[in-house]
Amino acid sequence: MSDPAAPVEPSRPASDETHSVVKAAGLIGVATLSSRILGFVRDMVLARLFGATPAADAFFVAYRVPNLLRELFAEGSMSAAFIPVFTEYYTLKAKRDAWELASATFTTLLTIVTAVTLLGILAAPGIVWLLAPGFRESPDKLALTSLLTQVMFPYLIFISLAALAMGILNSLRAFAAPAFSPVFFNVFTIACMLFLAPWLPEPIIGVAIGIVVGGLAQFAMQLPGLKGRGMLFGWRFNPGHPGVKRIGLLMVPSLLGLSVTQINITVSTILASYFPGGPTYLFYGMRLIQFPLGIFGVALATAILPTLSAQAARGALDELRTTIGFGLRMIFFIILPAMVGLILLRYPIVHLVFEHGSFTQADTLATATALLCYAVGLWAFAGVRIIVSAFYSLQDTRTPAITAGIAVMANILLSLWLMTLLGAAGLALATALASMLNGSILVGVLHRRLGRVAWEAVLRSVARVLGACIPMVAICLWIAGASLWTESGGWILKSAMLFGGIGLSITAYLGVHLVLGSEELDVVLGMVKRKLGRVARKFGAG
Repeated sequence: MSDPAAPVEPSRPASDETHSVVKAAGLIGVATLSSRILGFVRDMVLARLFGATPAADAFFVAYRVPNLLRELFAEGSMSAAFIPVFTEYYTLKAKRDAWELASATFTTLLTIVTAVTLLGILAAPGIVWLLAPGFRESPDKLALTSLLTQVMFPYLIFISLAALAMGILNSLRAFAAPAFSPVFFNVFTIACMLFLAPWLPEPIIGVAIGIVVGGLAQFAMQLPGLKGRGMLFGWRFNPGHPGVKRIGLLMVPSLLGLSVTQINITVSTILASYFPGGPTYLFYGMRLIQFPLGIFGVALATAILPTLSAQAARGALDELRTTIGFGLRMIFFIILPAMVGLILLRYPIVHLVFEHGSFTQADTLATATALLCYAVGLWAFAGVRIIVSAFYSLQDTRTPAITAGIAVMANILLSLWLMTLLGAAGLALATALASMLNGSILVGVLHRRLGRVAWEAVLRSVARVLGACIPMVAICLWIAGASLWTESGGWILKSAMLFGGIGLSITAYLGVHLVLGSEELDVVLGMVKRKLGRVARKFGAG
């Protein structure tokens, strides 16, 4: 391992930072699109095989336990706490110091999550008893949920290490391997569903095994990238390392801060266990929300955090404000039309994707209602990720933790009220409203902390986006009102109508932006032109 001293990263022009963020977000978005498409294939297979049966409910409740811990230990707090500290070490210290920090973090994290996993396996029956009170009247369902929880708990180890590897590579502005690694997760999960599950006495256990194997593949896929950059961590048991201690101090409050959505979803899962099919409807509704959220919202938040962290490390607050405003404008440019499309086309989308095999028309209607309630908060789910990234780049995890705590309490109260009015869908609406509250408080605090973050430009951008959505509304209403969605069969015609309508809606949306001279569209078109220019030069040189 070499010891070159890394010089302080010089200030970069705002246009270069914008180009870097959009390029990284584009790469992550393409990779996430590939993963989400495979994720939809996985969910379609799962829905076809198990529908909204008791086995499916048991799986989704069991999956919520390691999934929540994944968000807490891995993709949420670990990434948010690790990237700013590691970026500071890599920017201001020697490369060897950064490697020592990565290795000490790896060893400490592996020790902790292994202990948590072992305890979780032993305590699974008690955890499930608390997490699914609605299952207590069915001992078989409760026992199956406990078994699935035990099988899937080791997933926490592999996904936590995968998140650490992602944090290192993203800090080095290497986004491809981390972004494409979830593709392997879905490939292995689908393979286990199709080729392992049918051979087991309880087929749903094959799906749980696939989750664990997929997590291992997601971690292993990133190891070559670490090795190539001289950052393949070794065994360094040094929990007293100054950087590890700082990460731990940042991580403790951020366990709640960045994970508020997952915590709210977990609250919904607990309460949904009282409704037959409730956990399944909420899971599939949130999966559809995560499609645009993962491709664009998470992609941009992932790409922007290293840039924000570097700007904060240099004390370049003007650049930081500019980057935050740009991130919010780009988020709303893409997320708001996606929100409109999901709300208006909710029934056709659920019908086409999931209503096969064991998944019935009644399941489609219930899932579409849950999707509607989640979708009204899509803008908040995405915007919160950018705002929270800004706080974490400043190494402030306390503020997001406090606001998240307020949002969790609001979610619990809203859930208890709305579930009496709307059933399981009311739990989805409570999650959306709680996220809106969380985002509103964070924006107010950030404004006081940093001053002007070009809010006027963000509001002007939102106004343009809403205006551009008007033709989308007309097209989507026309598609959703067609009679073929209540008829059986005709999948080719339905697919052509839905995807053709979506393409027409996107064309109309972008056309209005082109007429209005949208800055966000100019950024995207500029990136596309530069990409095409490089491709043309490459082939021309060949």
